[in-house]
Amino acid sequence: MRSRFAGQGEGQCNVNSARRWIIGLCGLALALAVAVAALPPLPEPPMFRGLADDRAFFGIASFLNVISNAPFLLIGGWGLYFLARAGTRQPGAFTDPLEKWPYACCFLAIALVSAGSAYYHLRPDGARLMWDRLPMGLGFMSLLAAVVVERVSAKAGLRLLLPLLLAGAGSVIYWRWSVLRGTENIFPYAAVQYGSIAAVLAIAVLFPSRYTRGNDIFGVVAIYAAAKAAEVLDAEIYALGHVVSGHTLKHLLAALAAWWLLRMLQLRRPQYSPV
Repeated sequence: MRSRFAGQGEGQCNVNSARRWIIGLCGLALALAVAVAALPPLPEPPMFRGLADDRAFFGIASFLNVISNAPFLLIGGWGLYFLARAGTRQPGAFTDPLEKWPYACCFLAIALVSAGSAYYHLRPDGARLMWDRLPMGLGFMSLLAAVVVERVSAKAGLRLLLPLLLAGAGSVIYWRWSVLRGTENIFPYAAVQYGSIAAVLAIAVLFPSRYTRGNDIFGVVAIYAAAKAAEVLDAEIYALGHVVSGHTLKHLLAALAAWWLLRMLQLRRPQYSPV
């Protein structure tokens, strides 16, 4: 399908600015690669591996940690369904059909998190954890590309999508490779997860969205931050009556963040044209 990107919209960066952003992100990726090579390996903190609630119900190990992944499948599938209708029965969410691609990758990754995370929690080990983290890395990078499309440059964001996806997948593969070598290094994956969120926040603060509901992205980040806090407080939350663990709440809150992102797309309307 041929893109309709043309001209410069109000409040948008020009082509040179878009190029600077591409160069800047590539430079950041290079700096991270140099840091990985130069810094000592960074093992994952134990708090992210030990799970407080491993109770089995209905013959399913870690039942609540497994079943709490179901919302990811529901919201990921709902997002893909919405994108398929956007522009026909759902007008206004995108000014150009090509803008759907980062979100399509993002919601597909969210749906795959459901399978990967459930697979891991059924029998936690390093090999299974890779399949939990792989779709997460793809999801973070897809969201970053989507934010670049909407706030910096549509062309730049679409061009960055594939390199960002490769970086997200590569960070997980590298982490697993480092574990097998006996020198675990979680730094690249942490950089993908937290670095992409920091970049999303920075771009959202510095550049206005071409769509209404632009501030909803801050809600997405805030809810995900609450999910990460619940993950860190896994045992402490579980100790409050042994009803639900922080890790289970993390799954539910992260799914809520994904739904908030979908809600933003459903309600928004364009304000001006892309670059």
